[in-house]
Amino acid sequence: MPHSNRGRMANTQTGLRSPRVLIYSHDTFGLGHLRRSRAIANALVRSHPDASVVIISGSPVIGSFEYGDGVDFVRVPGVVKLPNGDYTSLNLNLGLDEAVALRETIIRSTAAALQPDIVLVDKEPTGFRGEIIPTLEDCRKRGARLVLGIRDVMDDPALLAAEWERKGAADALTTYYDDVWVYGLKQLYEPLAGLGLSDAVLNKLVYTGYLRRELPQEPQLTRHPKITKGPFVLVTTGGGGDGDELIDWVISSYEADPDLPIPALVVFGPFTPRTTRRVFLERIAKLPNVDAIMFDSKIEYLMKKASAVIAMGGYNTFCEILSLDKPALIVPRKTPRLEQAIRASCAERMGLLRQLETPAPGEPRDPSRMAAAIRALATQAPPSKAFVPGLLDGLEQIETLARPWLEAARHGEPMRRIVVAAE
Repeated sequence: MPHSNRGRMANTQTGLRSPRVLIYSHDTFGLGHLRRSRAIANALVRSHPDASVVIISGSPVIGSFEYGDGVDFVRVPGVVKLPNGDYTSLNLNLGLDEAVALRETIIRSTAAALQPDIVLVDKEPTGFRGEIIPTLEDCRKRGARLVLGIRDVMDDPALLAAEWERKGAADALTTYYDDVWVYGLKQLYEPLAGLGLSDAVLNKLVYTGYLRRELPQEPQLTRHPKITKGPFVLVTTGGGGDGDELIDWVISSYEADPDLPIPALVVFGPFTPRTTRRVFLERIAKLPNVDAIMFDSKIEYLMKKASAVIAMGGYNTFCEILSLDKPALIVPRKTPRLEQAIRASCAERMGLLRQLETPAPGEPRDPSRMAAAIRALATQAPPSKAFVPGLLDGLEQIETLARPWLEAARHGEPMRRIVVAAE
């Protein structure tokens, strides 16, 4: 599975067992869960070069990204959410129950073969439709440390409470998990506050800070448009499956105000519908100071070049904005979750960015409002001026939290299950 045999060869010579980590990301849609899992996996193999990390994901684009030596992935059959809220199989001609059963079997078999020392579950305590539970039971019996990793903001507490009750998530935290890593700062937001969780569960919480992003190790080969030779605003909606309104608003502002002083580069995500993309490209072709590219799996290079960023404010884009220290305008979506709106409001309060409120449903998006916000980016301070201690310590904290468990596994030493006190 790993890309390199170096760790395995070294352990054959020393008699030590290489540490193993399994990361599960249900990834029904978008790029957020996958990119977060990838960042953590790459950090763990940097700090433990003989470790093997396997990411299990349903993302159809998991092979588009760069992984460190020691990291590999297993793709389970994808599922996709329909407009009515139901799910269906992405590619297979199977009913949803059959697809989930197949996913569960692949996940459980992978864990049985890998025998991980740490199992890190991204966001969903019970997985997609409970598919991770059998694997958690198996791994716990074998002595693995079970960790739930959640982003800084999940949803409005009342909505999250109802969702977790329906999924049995709180019970899973009590029954299975040793730790809960929150990839954020407590002073910015407490994602599980107000859920009525027991002290035993709350004592498992550790706030790591945000996950710092670096430029990819492999060189950037994508040819960027000419406007990137000078100052420009980068417009990104992540995976692109739900960013139509933001892109439309930005294009409209350049159509209404041809004198906007800084050009814009729109990056469509891999999930932007083809027909939608075609309409946008026709409009962009008429604008001298706007250009677009389809998708860039190494968008960090573009963000580093950019003078400022306009985005919806998903977790990963937020981490990139902080890491590359870019003035940012966030236009958060408010459906189906309030996650982005909550994050934007908290981050704006701390001086990390500015947000532009989306109009209420049915109200028009005023191009002049967006144009004014774009002009204001020229004088906006970067996030570093807010001086927030520990803001980007997430990966280092995760390495520290994982080290005792992985070191013990390397030497074949059993570890007591120690609950880390909440900060």
